Amino acid sequence: MRLGFIGFGEAAFEMSSGLKQQGLEQITAFDPMWNHPTFGALVQERAQKAQVELLSQSEQVLARADILIVAVPADKAFDASTALKPHLKQDCVYVDVSASSPDVKTRISENVKETGCRFVDAAMMGPLPVYKHKVPTLASGDGTDTFIQLLSPYGMEISKVSEHPGDASAVKLVRSIYMKGIAALLVEMLQAAHHYKVDELVIDSISETMDGTSFASTMNRLVTGTSIHALRRAAELEGSIDMLESSNINSIMSQASKEKLQLLSNFNFKEKFHGKTPAHWLEVITAMQ
Repeated sequence: MRLGFIGFGEAAFEMSSGLKQQGLEQITAFDPMWNHPTFGALVQERAQKAQVELLSQSEQVLARADILIVAVPADKAFDASTALKPHLKQDCVYVDVSASSPDVKTRISENVKETGCRFVDAAMMGPLPVYKHKVPTLASGDGTDTFIQLLSPYGMEISKVSEHPGDASAVKLVRSIYMKGIAALLVEMLQAAHHYKVDELVIDSISETMDGTSFASTMNRLVTGTSIHALRRAAELEGSIDMLESSNINSIMSQASKEKLQLLSNFNFKEKFHGKTPAHWLEVITAMQ
């Protein structure tokens, strides 16, 4: 089995390093920056360290690869598929690991399928420097079964989502709303806690509230409770926002939360649910449609 990479940044480097250690010998790569006066040295150093053959033209990689992993920035992914399209082999499996939207992944799939290639929308769900090629990966598209069949023996952890391109990326991007959003919210909270010298008290208080229950249970409680009390909780955040602004701490996350709560209050959940907290978060989401 011959593996090729288009784009040899951190993702391709970490994956290929791990796969080489698992015995996958034939790995080639092309990166448009391979001879760049500033960044070329890093690309070449990575290829040498991973024992990957770095080629000077993308067509050379495509001519050899049974599986092609395209690891380019999201805003370059569709254009890359268009540029590669004339040189794709009919029996190749085209794997896009960019963080592109589901719509873009669908467009790339349509582009690729015109050549007879099978397509995989792959979403890596963890830090590559930690997991390398074993990073948990969700995959969708008509090439997923072959992708799993050929690379699972080398230790890749691939789970099939569906045959529909874009579904794997949808999971990753929806998850990012929470993962990125909660990180930004925590920074704002910790700035305030540190400013008022109440770090440990705040962290201990939240830990007492959150620890001991599963994420799903806590999520359900917060969403269902907020549906009934959205307007009151938006008003309560005004005090937090005033406190942050009086301390010259940016309050953008708290302001966004207040606005979201105000929008939720427009759905009149308290009246819809007759003043009772709904049992499940799906009742709330369905009532918003």
